[in-house]
Amino acid sequence: MMSLPAVLRTRPSWLSPRVLRTEALAGLVVALALIPEAISFSIIAGVDPRVGLFASFTMAVTLAFAGGRPAMISGATGAIALVVAPVAQQHGVEYLVATVVLGGVMQALLGALGVARLMRFLPRSVMVGFVNALAILIFTAQLPYLTDVSWKVYALAAVGLGIMVGLPRLTKAIPAPLVAIVVVTGIAVGAGIPVPTVGDQGQLPDSLPVLGIPAVPMTFETLRIIAPFALALALVGLMESLMTAKLVDGLTDTHSNKTRVSWGQGVANIVTGFFGGMGGCAMIGQTMINVKSGARTRLSTFLAGALLLVLVLALGDVVALIPMAALVAVMVMVAVGTFDWHSIHPRTLRRMPKSETTVMLATVAVTVFTHNLAIGVVVGVVVALVLFAHRVAHLVSVDSVLDPDGSTKIYRVTGQLFFASSNDLVFQFDYANDPANVVIDLSEAHVWDASTVASLDAITTKYEQRGTEVTITGMNETSEQRHTALAGNLGGHH
Repeated sequence: MMSLPAVLRTRPSWLSPRVLRTEALAGLVVALALIPEAISFSIIAGVDPRVGLFASFTMAVTLAFAGGRPAMISGATGAIALVVAPVAQQHGVEYLVATVVLGGVMQALLGALGVARLMRFLPRSVMVGFVNALAILIFTAQLPYLTDVSWKVYALAAVGLGIMVGLPRLTKAIPAPLVAIVVVTGIAVGAGIPVPTVGDQGQLPDSLPVLGIPAVPMTFETLRIIAPFALALALVGLMESLMTAKLVDGLTDTHSNKTRVSWGQGVANIVTGFFGGMGGCAMIGQTMINVKSGARTRLSTFLAGALLLVLVLALGDVVALIPMAALVAVMVMVAVGTFDWHSIHPRTLRRMPKSETTVMLATVAVTVFTHNLAIGVVVGVVVALVLFAHRVAHLVSVDSVLDPDGSTKIYRVTGQLFFASSNDLVFQFDYANDPANVVIDLSEAHVWDASTVASLDAITTKYEQRGTEVTITGMNETSEQRHTALAGNLGGHH
């Protein structure tokens, strides 16, 4: 009789009726919100809507089990669509799914190697630039659907935008994008307005996704084609997913396993590729919908994917009638919501150090120019490092004082000594006029690299050539170890 309460106490929290209801409703709302975005991102990637829909299904269901952040939603995203679009356009969908599989393998390996810990080295300004560039690329991807079209397309898109702006002020019980799609579709179908529809973009799925191996030649040439895009997919997917996991951690006051988040995304992309999906990563918008709907467990993630597939298979004919104008309106609102408007507010720009703004703008500019989020982030990090090194290099100072008897001169070096700051160090000493004894006091400095040891060697050599005795004092333990190991062994200063 004592075993029953113990069993009840150990059952998963989501089995309680209240939690189960909350998770199921959140999953349904997310599934409804996923449909238009999955279709839109498929079109950005240049593939059939089913490729994006299958991806959102397999990503969500796989991560319900393999993911490291409960309640986080992953699926086909704009960031991944932009990365893989050139592969689909130039080489076809089979190369795209091969890219997704390879990208997933890379993510799993990077996750196992602990790459999540490197996120701490991503400056905030690079993250802001990443988000802003993503918003710009999502917006510009909609422009082809708004050029050389009937005025009726603009009218329907305006109706959709109006609903998404106005409805949340009245109620947030129903997702505004869903209402906009239903109303715009109702107007277009009811009035018989001839505008491009989802059905015109490609065939919707009428069956479950099928497991299969990408039909590409298993050659080095294939690897050469897909590897750069797979690496970009892996890096962009990890960045978005880890950023989203960090966001949910803060919202729910819980901690997630970032290493598991990383390799879980890799596993999900491998599964997605083998099922013919376009790949994906964490979705900030859908995750926010899920968490704000009260979801806290993996059940909502699983149901979001499962219900998405049920809705599409059961209502495929209806989904095909959705005007592209409605989806364009949804994606414009996604772009507007994604952009960090605070970052370009005049008050923010006045207060923010110019170097931070430069890093953000460099990330945006390179990303928009190359249409590659990974390249933009790498350039942003490099610019941030260069500007940081430049800033820190100017914080080194050298002050000197002569002993009263005139026989010894003491130089006090203050600051962080590394390649950028120590290169000029050799010019801060008065070799020709100094007395017979010189003391270099490093008690307020830290030696970081071989460049600094080489500079100290050069200073010592210049003094010795003039018969001056040099004593270096005050080094902390780490600096002394580095100096002892390298001094006199670097060459090139005699």
